[in-house]
Amino acid sequence: MRWVIVGAGAVGGVVGGRLAAAGQDVVLVARGAHLDAIRSDGLALHSPEGRRTLRLPAVGAVTEHEWRPGDVAVLAVKGMDTPDVLRPLAAVAPPETPVLCLQNGVANERAALRVFPNVYGVWVILPATHLAPGVVVAHSSPTPGGLDLGRVPGGVDDTALALSSGLRAVGFASEPRADIMRWKYVKLLMNLGNAIQALCGPDAEGIDELDALLRAEATEVLRVAGIDVATPEEDAARRKGLLTIQPVEGTPRGGGSSWQSLARGTGTVEADYLNGEIVLLGRLHGVATPANELARQLVNRAAREGTRPGALTPSQFLKLLP
Repeated sequence: MRWVIVGAGAVGGVVGGRLAAAGQDVVLVARGAHLDAIRSDGLALHSPEGRRTLRLPAVGAVTEHEWRPGDVAVLAVKGMDTPDVLRPLAAVAPPETPVLCLQNGVANERAALRVFPNVYGVWVILPATHLAPGVVVAHSSPTPGGLDLGRVPGGVDDTALALSSGLRAVGFASEPRADIMRWKYVKLLMNLGNAIQALCGPDAEGIDELDALLRAEATEVLRVAGIDVATPEEDAARRKGLLTIQPVEGTPRGGGSSWQSLARGTGTVEADYLNGEIVLLGRLHGVATPANELARQLVNRAAREGTRPGALTPSQFLKLLP
């Protein structure tokens, strides 16, 4: 098995780095200054356990990789970038290539199923940071994160078992799950706060109130839409004792993926596939979602305009609600 990590940022870089460090066959797909740094200096993987530099092959696009049977396409890009990856991937990868969606949101798997028959979703609980070219940071040790996975739309097959086993072998907690999309939806509820965290900062006073408001809207939407979601009790039981966040020398723990996108000035965030997923379902099923729509609009604008994280207070957000 060869792991082709498409998007070697925070999560993709940590997963790819740990696989490579354990001797597994890994190819990274990256871009820009990050790709240049990996090619020239290697991938720097920082964690509470220390620092190591990994020399491994890296390409700038899926079309630059020579695909072969046995490759696994691990999608670790943001949701808005998934279509731009899948189109060229379908042109060069064998049709039977397993596609592992190591991503937030619930739209990536459906998009992948349009062009590949063997698609696997992943419940991603992995605190990681990517702010500097060539450097990725894992913040939990000894277990860096949880990566439960299963076949989409449902079931566990030999490939799912092999993928899960490979991830466990390098230190991740990973359980095969026949109902993986239930777990992807409960993770979606958690990720709704990414936009608020980016806008207000992860430690802003009053941020928990906003997060609860976003989740309450989403919970009602999912109920009306008839979507099966892992219960809070199931989620809490799975998370219990999973992570141990520890200091990493030279890298204080900041915010999540959207916070990091604003901090790096990427110009985009994936709110359309997180809060926007709830907004879409709300419109389809006649449920108002004003808080998620406002969060989606504001964080997209912040990304476009190059606004730094933490420029808005929770009270200012509440005043903007219709």
